[in-house]
Amino acid sequence: MLTGKNIVLGITGSIAAYKACSLIRELVKCGAEVQVVITPAGKEFITPVTLSTLSHRPVISEFFTQSDGTWHSHVDLGLWADLMLIAPCTAGTIAKLAHGVADNMLITTYLSMKAPVFIAPAMDLDMFQHPTTQANLQLLQSFGNHIIQPASGFLASGLEGKGRMEEPQRIVATLKDFFFQAHEQEEIGANHHQEAHDLAGKRVLITAGPTYEKIDPVRFIGNYSSGKMGFAIAEECLRRGADVTLIAGPVALSCSSAIHRINVESSDEMYAAAVSHFTTADAAILCAAVADFQPLHVAEEKIKRHQDDLVIRLRPTHDIATALGEMKQPHQRLVAFALETHDEEQHAIDKLHRKHADFIVLNSMCNPGTTFISDDNQITIIHQQGKKDYAKKPKVQVAHDIIDELALLL
Repeated sequence: MLTGKNIVLGITGSIAAYKACSLIRELVKCGAEVQVVITPAGKEFITPVTLSTLSHRPVISEFFTQSDGTWHSHVDLGLWADLMLIAPCTAGTIAKLAHGVADNMLITTYLSMKAPVFIAPAMDLDMFQHPTTQANLQLLQSFGNHIIQPASGFLASGLEGKGRMEEPQRIVATLKDFFFQAHEQEEIGANHHQEAHDLAGKRVLITAGPTYEKIDPVRFIGNYSSGKMGFAIAEECLRRGADVTLIAGPVALSCSSAIHRINVESSDEMYAAAVSHFTTADAAILCAAVADFQPLHVAEEKIKRHQDDLVIRLRPTHDIATALGEMKQPHQRLVAFALETHDEEQHAIDKLHRKHADFIVLNSMCNPGTTFISDDNQITIIHQQGKKDYAKKPKVQVAHDIIDELALLL
């Protein structure tokens, strides 16, 4: 989905600037045209010659070329680009972007940009978590920018990686998903214009992604959920006129600025947010892969390897679907997901009754190339009157099928 796309890649003064080489390679391999704009500080970490060789274009850093005085038009770049990606993006540049401090070519290019902008922060954990940085990121999101959340996981050294720039392959995958969803939404919009506002005036609550349950300060129990299905549903609801609240676990995905996004990490945080926002919702779609268990005790310090085995006692997490099912009022609708490996339909029917759901979206691990991480899915919708089987298709189209079913009930 990047073939023929014009992408401006902004690089700032971060140690992660070396990853820009891999980013450019991946983007060019996918068929994109890449124009690099680098800050003066960025050139301290990687040379423009290297970047120019990989992108096949002269790198832009200053307003004028020193050799011949050629003026670089940030306005023209803003019109040329299909997308701008700033990666890595330091805390200082994030602050400048948020407040319009146009003191270098990269910032002026951003301020002239007509295309979507994706920002991949890169800094240490304390800087990333500082209230100032978080406030600036929220401000940028409110302007319609897409934030690619920093990587979360473990480095080769065993240290926690939260705060470091997301890996180039995942950043490129995020851009491909963005263009794919935009293309699919255009096609769906053309084919289903009459449905464009069938959720107008409705408030829809959606959960998406995994949850991470801490073992100690650097380890967690989690799952492979990418959040793609839930995010596709959120965008479909928005397209059809709904007021959308998206409770998102830790995923490397962005969404439309018109969606009210609440980022959470643990099942406890997702439970609290879901219960709080369901009271004003007309419908809830529980797409998140919430952990069923969490450690009974969370170590305050990193657990050292002093023995050959480790026993972790687990306790059940809050059951979000059951809680919302018990809260549900006559005018509200509840859609739950079921991911099964055997006896799929029977488990889904049981869940339909136990959770007081209006219908269940059944996924199966038996269908190759679907569910976790994949861009495709194959579902069965099960309700009181029977079931509907669907063919394997992209998750954007699956989201359309799910919301068609929900719209009949609202």
